[in-house]
Amino acid sequence: MKRRTFGVALLTSAALVVLGPMIGVGRADMASQQFTVRIDNVSNENTLKPSNGAKAPAAVAPGLWVIHRTEDPLFTPKRADRGKGLEALAEDGNPVVLAESVRQDAGILSSGIFNTPNGAAGPGPIGPGGTFEFTISAAPGARLSFAMMFAQSNDLFYAPGPKGIALFDANGRPIKGDMTSSVILWDAGTEANEEPGVGGNQAPRQSVPHMGPRENGVVRPIAEVKDGFHYPSVSEVIRVTITPLQQVAR
Repeated sequence: MKRRTFGVALLTSAALVVLGPMIGVGRADMASQQFTVRIDNVSNENTLKPSNGAKAPAAVAPGLWVIHRTEDPLFTPKRADRGKGLEALAEDGNPVVLAESVRQDAGILSSGIFNTPNGAAGPGPIGPGGTFEFTISAAPGARLSFAMMFAQSNDLFYAPGPKGIALFDANGRPIKGDMTSSVILWDAGTEANEEPGVGGNQAPRQSVPHMGPRENGVVRPIAEVKDGFHYPSVSEVIRVTITPLQQVAR
């Protein structure tokens, strides 16, 4: 794959090679309501503002979704990565390892990978105007979590908070609308940060996956890291919309 410093063809490593078609697994007897989840890349040519003056849009890598009832399904804030695949997702845009891990977790009701942009022939990241879209099923009390790499970084990813996004309100009605405010840009704490869009150990520029110096840190919001770099707000890069569909026959 041809590499570009700031373009959409960002993941040069084995990350995209190992990605198969979109998958989903779960317990059908738990489902009563379907939802469509849409993730739009709303960045533009001025979203990234690196110190070298080469402003550019931001790309977002393929990701993983899970339906759950317990907290912290993918990571625990203020603690080190669990070593079950979040590192590969956050550093290289590869959700496959984490997807295999959550399939063995009794606390996960269902899970899947979203890796093919709308209208694309195969897996890849989304650039400006690009969209990931997937359908989930859940019963009242269930929550949605997902994770996907902020591609112009060493180990940053987008995900909701530890409780996930509640898919039903207090009266059991399905939610709908823009849920971007529930999403946080996280630092996985696994690889030392470099300036976004510039670092040689970031996925668009590294020669092989997993090549940057280890950080041995903890998972925390990038807003708490204070590394001196500029990061666009979540709403400058993505918009997350959830829409309830028809009831699932029981």
